[in-house]
Amino acid sequence: MAAYAAIVSLMNTINQIEHHPSPPISIDKQQVESLTQIVTFLQEFLECYKSPVADGDEADPLEMRIVDAAHAVEDVIESHIVNVIELEFLQGYVVDAAHAAEEVNSREEVSCIDFYQDLQQVIEEMDVIKKEAMETSAEPQLQRKVSSTHAGSLTSSSTVKESMMVGFDDVQLQLLDWLTGGNRNRQIIPITGMGGIGKTTLARHIFEHALVKEHFDIRAWTTISQTYNVRETLREVLHQASGDSRNDLSDENELGENLYKYLWGRRYLIILDDMWSLEVWDKIRFFFPDYNDGSRVIVTTRLSNLATKLTSSNSIGMRFLDDVCSWSLFSKTVFGDEVFPLQLEEIGKKIVGKCKGLPLSIAVIGGLLAKSELTLEYWEHIEENLSSIVNSENDEYWLRVLKLSYDHLLAYLKPCFLYMGMFGEDEAIRVAKLKRLWVSEGFLKPIINKSLETIANEYLKELVDRNLILVHELGVVGNIKYCKMHDLLRDLCLKEAEKQRFYYVLGQHCPQGINSQRRIVMETMSSRARSFLCHGNTVPELLDFRFLRTYEYSRGYLEENVFQLVNLRYLSAKFREGFQIPSSISLLWNLHTLIVDSPKKLTAPVEIWKMHQLKHVEFANAGMYLPDPRSGHSDVMMENLETLKGVIDFNLNEEMVKRIPNIKRLSIRYMDKVILDRVKCLSYLQCLSKLESLRCSTEYVSDAEYLQCISFPRSLKKLCLVCGKFFHLEEILEKIASLPLLEKLTLTFGQFATRRWEIVEGQFPSLKYLRLWQCADMECWTLEGSCLPRLEQLRLWWMESLEEFPSEIGEIPTLKSIELWRCSESMAVSVKKIVEEQEELQGDPPFHVIVKSRKVSQELQSLATPNFRVVKWV
Repeated sequence: MAAYAAIVSLMNTINQIEHHPSPPISIDKQQVESLTQIVTFLQEFLECYKSPVADGDEADPLEMRIVDAAHAVEDVIESHIVNVIELEFLQGYVVDAAHAAEEVNSREEVSCIDFYQDLQQVIEEMDVIKKEAMETSAEPQLQRKVSSTHAGSLTSSSTVKESMMVGFDDVQLQLLDWLTGGNRNRQIIPITGMGGIGKTTLARHIFEHALVKEHFDIRAWTTISQTYNVRETLREVLHQASGDSRNDLSDENELGENLYKYLWGRRYLIILDDMWSLEVWDKIRFFFPDYNDGSRVIVTTRLSNLATKLTSSNSIGMRFLDDVCSWSLFSKTVFGDEVFPLQLEEIGKKIVGKCKGLPLSIAVIGGLLAKSELTLEYWEHIEENLSSIVNSENDEYWLRVLKLSYDHLLAYLKPCFLYMGMFGEDEAIRVAKLKRLWVSEGFLKPIINKSLETIANEYLKELVDRNLILVHELGVVGNIKYCKMHDLLRDLCLKEAEKQRFYYVLGQHCPQGINSQRRIVMETMSSRARSFLCHGNTVPELLDFRFLRTYEYSRGYLEENVFQLVNLRYLSAKFREGFQIPSSISLLWNLHTLIVDSPKKLTAPVEIWKMHQLKHVEFANAGMYLPDPRSGHSDVMMENLETLKGVIDFNLNEEMVKRIPNIKRLSIRYMDKVILDRVKCLSYLQCLSKLESLRCSTEYVSDAEYLQCISFPRSLKKLCLVCGKFFHLEEILEKIASLPLLEKLTLTFGQFATRRWEIVEGQFPSLKYLRLWQCADMECWTLEGSCLPRLEQLRLWWMESLEEFPSEIGEIPTLKSIELWRCSESMAVSVKKIVEEQEELQGDPPFHVIVKSRKVSQELQSLATPNFRVVKWV
């Protein structure tokens, strides 16, 4: 709810000022105490409050009054912050210093008097609302029976659940027959049906089916959506088909021609998910060759008339689930493989009946009940609520069913769920970015001894468990890397957020009252707000944006005045060639996240070391030089800094280690050997005792002797080394192998001087992912004892000297996949023998193998199976 988000945000604003090492303003102690007492009460009130108009089209008046009052207090506080910082900035740039000081002191005195008066007025208004809330009759709320454990004590058991395909076995068999049948012509196969009925789930199951993997040389999947982009669609298909991510051509026709050439002569399956217009097909159809080899294109769409225009033959129309299948899906969603409690069966079947066979509704309501107390009283409450919307207008029915799950979310989860609507339709959302945005918005309630990122991660898992957020992609160590939201649930977010004025998605025209919006998703317009996610191509005018907290603009370039937005907490932007970050960056007193993308190397101003609140700093693309703080800020300690990426020639030494004691993620690149020789930077890595992820590139430094002194902290979980081509890998692998927590290792370049790599028992105890890329001259690889006991994924790229694969790897019980790119054919054959041996021992395929090579001999191609794929790489 917007009211809860506004109250928590206000409390966070007060706390940030109170605990900042050098706050831009101070607030009267008595006013802080009054505010804290009022905000604490309203926060606890909202956590239990059940709005009497929750199901209506209008927002609750009391909640909206709380929203407006909390926003008014923040406006007063942040306006004063802007005024004070602007005065300090003015004082520093006026030539007549004496006159400037007198002028500034006079304006400061007037500003402070106005500030305390304005703040007292809004505090009194909030106190009136508090008294009204106290008088509100509060009957015991069934909503509180929902798993009431706040994330402070939440131990989420969230696991990534595979999409369940229930009730569509006959449809799946029919589709498999059409895909692998004898018709040699390229065929378009539409899958139609309303949102949430399982079109994408069916397509995904088919896409991953073993028979399909064996039958087609190439498989690719892309989502079209209503706001499609032809270039991105072609680029995504080409990337998945070829495995080459370097398709940065700006011209659609060039991309299309490259795709056509790559697909020609190969049997392919392309899935175009969520198509809304025939226009996009007309623009890309000619880039999918009809080679008379049985290629197929599957299109999922809600529009039946679009399906008839695509083909006059084979088409799948998805139907609602029958009672038996609905109950099966519901049971698995709520209880998994456990037995359904007998006392809940009758009421459970009534609940399922109200979902009318729509899989999405069953999954979401099931997700709600799975996180609730297993009491007959609560389940009857849910059934009564569902009964009340059965007779609603048909167009609104499904939205109201889904809204029931939203209404029963605990207050702290509602802002996180609603925020998901700010992302584009069908957008794959990077989880790391999402969590940082949640933090910058200020609506996460702090919990003692937990970072806000940890809290955000627990909230995300909670929403995944409830089937309100979908897992789109996993990281290599099993973490959720990307997530998505179903279209119907996004529609619910947009509708509810607009009703509560939580945010506004702004199109071409600016509606009246837009200046009252706190969060805006922008296409081309600009406005005054606290948060902007900019999806358009027009550079926004920043003059009216002094109160912004969150700003992301990824498609165009921003100018210097962005660093005058003093209240920013999250800034992600591109800067044009020749631009340098000004010293005024230090005005951003509360900046948590700074992501800078530039085509040329930048040099950060020394004032960046004065920014105590910085937590995540990333210099993308060309990277940035970070100055030594000793040139003017020797007493600085950035105890909040956890992420530092893209730094060039980082002068890591004893003093620097003291200044960044809590760094967790570090990405550094060395271009200058003098830096390394002078201070032996890499020997100090072991002093970073909390470092979990390290990427270190030294490929541009010709002399590799400096790496002999490198030492790693035992806390490392992810390590990527890009070495010089003549660096002897044996010298460093022994150190890496003993790291107890290391889960992911990537080695690029370097050479095996002894031409062999021997891994002995006890080494790499936690490693799950291993990739070797162009590590030259390794001819022999041996394993002894129980090494690599947890390995899941192995990637060998351009390892052409290695002739035989170590058979012991096939005995690792956790192994899931092996990829060989441009490796020797003899190694691929040896891997095939290992697969066959393990199949004989275990029965089922133990792990999947994909072999990609520029030259695929007839002998190698003959070895291909669903579990051992051979692909010609161009």
